[in-house]
Amino acid sequence: MLGLEEIKNDLDIINMIDWEMTPEEAVTLYLEWGNNWSHNKKFVKSKSDVSYYFVVNTWEEEPVVYLIRRNSDEAVELASFRMPEDVKEGFLESVSYNPGVYPLSSEARVWLEGELNL
Repeated sequence: MLGLEEIKNDLDIINMIDWEMTPEEAVTLYLEWGNNWSHNKKFVKSKSDVSYYFVVNTWEEEPVVYLIRRNSDEAVELASFRMPEDVKEGFLESVSYNPGVYPLSSEARVWLEGELNL
């Protein structure tokens, strides 16, 4: 599994990241093909349609950021890393400390884009 530094050094991956994709939208787009028209404007036409996006998993004691590669066949965790303490606390507060899988908060996205030199 890749870390933050490996992502930073891979322009192909960075250029493929869909910063607007959320976990819910990915499920709708890739797993619930029949109702895509009611949720968004993207459509999956084949298994070669792929999205790269970040999620934050808070099911463990420490939240983990994952870079996911998803198509209609599978979701693969390509990278994982932790947030700095101040970003982590703000993120946990924004989700009311509830366990789950969430999109990046705006604060986490700003931090991550800075880390990736974007």
